[in-house]
Amino acid sequence: MPRKKRVYKNKKHLLPDPKFGNLALSKFINYIMYDGKKSVAQRVMYDALEIISEQTKNDPLMVFDAALRNVAPVLEVKARRVGGANYQIAQEVRPVRRDTLSMRWLRDASRSRGGKSMAEKLAAELIDASQKQGGAMKKREDMHRMAEANRAFSHFAR
Repeated sequence: MPRKKRVYKNKKHLLPDPKFGNLALSKFINYIMYDGKKSVAQRVMYDALEIISEQTKNDPLMVFDAALRNVAPVLEVKARRVGGANYQIAQEVRPVRRDTLSMRWLRDASRSRGGKSMAEKLAAELIDASQKQGGAMKKREDMHRMAEANRAFSHFAR
């Protein structure tokens, strides 16, 4: 039986954030947002960027971009059923999913971090990720390790 082609819904075009004009930052603000409270999410993100600039003496957007780049995974595992057995197959991550995963991992690692305010936790996680440390980087390393361990099953991929 032929496989159906996946149909993607038209993407809504996102406007760059008002302060820096950065598209990735705007998308990340939407990831942080709870219950549609965008102004709260923006305040948290901008406060985090202020903290980053005070602590590192660098451009906060450079630190943010470096964090996103470092956390973005190259390989992931997908479960595939072959002859009654489930195999974890290593696959390359599509660029859109790569961004999605890196933003999700940064958000979750920031939220689970011990700390005072969300802005401080987010700033600390972004600084750590830009230096290839922290919870989000650990998540990426775990995924790569699992993909590397299951590379023997890559011949099952289509």
